[in-house]
Amino acid sequence: MLRTLGETLPAQVFVRSEIRDLIEMYQDIWSLQHALSLMGWDLETYMPEDGVVERSIAMSRINLMIKRLFTRREFIDKLAAAEKIEDLNDYERGVIRVLRRAVDYYTKIPERVVEELSRTTSEASVVWRNAKAKDDFNMFSPYLDKIIALEREVAEHLGYRDHPYDALIDLYEEGLTAREFGSIMDRLIPGLRSILDKVLSEGYFPTAHRFEDESYNIDTMRRVNERILEILEYDPKRLRLDVSAHPFTASMGIRDVRITTRYEGRDFRRTILSVIHEYGHALYELQIDEALQGTPIAIGASMGVHESQSRFWELVIGKSRAFIEVLHRRVLRDHIASTSEEDLYRYFNIVRPSLIRVDADEVTYNLHIAVRFEIERLAIGGEISVKDIPELWGELMEKYVGIRPKRHSEGVLQDIHWSNGSIGYFPTYSLGTIVAAQIRDAMDRDLGGIYGHVSNLNFRAIRGWLGEKIHKWGSTYPPRELLRRFIGRDIDPESYLSYLEGKYIKKTI
Repeated sequence: MLRTLGETLPAQVFVRSEIRDLIEMYQDIWSLQHALSLMGWDLETYMPEDGVVERSIAMSRINLMIKRLFTRREFIDKLAAAEKIEDLNDYERGVIRVLRRAVDYYTKIPERVVEELSRTTSEASVVWRNAKAKDDFNMFSPYLDKIIALEREVAEHLGYRDHPYDALIDLYEEGLTAREFGSIMDRLIPGLRSILDKVLSEGYFPTAHRFEDESYNIDTMRRVNERILEILEYDPKRLRLDVSAHPFTASMGIRDVRITTRYEGRDFRRTILSVIHEYGHALYELQIDEALQGTPIAIGASMGVHESQSRFWELVIGKSRAFIEVLHRRVLRDHIASTSEEDLYRYFNIVRPSLIRVDADEVTYNLHIAVRFEIERLAIGGEISVKDIPELWGELMEKYVGIRPKRHSEGVLQDIHWSNGSIGYFPTYSLGTIVAAQIRDAMDRDLGGIYGHVSNLNFRAIRGWLGEKIHKWGSTYPPRELLRRFIGRDIDPESYLSYLEGKYIKKTI
């Protein structure tokens, strides 16, 4: 158990006393972040709705405590002294890098902004939930207006290269800029449109399926999801599954991770795929090297790398023919009548332009991200106002996906991200999707084909590969360096396009 870090830090990992002292000082920060994670999870799962007022105050005050601990003179001086040491190992350099990014953030952002952003987003998450249920954008728009204004302030205080959006993306994906992400999307989108046209014209993968409209028993689906986690060999002593309006993962540390799903009563693949997706996030946190426990680098390298893990499990594994056969044979045959493995495979791999991002197929998903990226970039740049967003959303959906939402709940209100201030997060979904395909290529090569392991329920080999190459390092390395070191490539959208071509056109995957 974690007592004081000085008692548990392995000397062979953190050699220099200066680094060990820094980590010891960080323990108070870690403890407050642990509490915030638990409070955030509770806010989305079990907290009574009227508790939001007190919860938002408490969370904003804790965020202020964290800011003050990061910016105390003793801590800053120790960090500056440690940065001058030349013979640090990789773990120690990782600690310095992560702490410097945090100190820079909290030094540059005024307390007023930290407190106001925390309080506003805590309240906004509940308002968003009700606004979505009532399909009323006007309920949420004052909060979104305030959140965007505060995020602009954050960007200005942090500084940026070309565009204020750069500062916000960098918070989630270290080193990424709006221009670079735009270039990636410029390469990706034409390929996606071409593959989509071919898939739709061929007709092998359906655009609709009867299971989408068939109702299911929620208690039955709970048992199905629990069985899937058992097949994936999850540890119930370290991972739990709950319900929320929007599926998410909350990590309290490397021994306590919570995931959620939602049950809508129909179209059962949605809840199954959300569980597999969040399992990917959880596994990343749970497989971080225990030697890093409670240190600044006991977190994922970036949100892009994190999303690569969830998208890998959801798409590369969860929607594969091999896994669908396992689902049919081991889980669903007793619950879903009159279906074959082939029918189930096509159901899980419906391809069509659709309105909801989280339910989008592999071919169209990143077109949804293009919509959000453009809106966020324009809003943070001051080129559009909040009142313009619903109409622009419809125009961009028509441009990229080919359909326009009729209700705000299917459009601008569908995602939780803006309510919690996560502006700049959406690009990491596309990065993660691309990297998931690159991981598949590397794993396929190293393991002699991954789908034989899936068919044989040998998920230990897959987890082990991910643990060794990605998970155990936490944020020791910056995301791009981690990928180059252990995957052997930088981010390349051609890997994802090749994967889609193989699965949906050539049908060789």
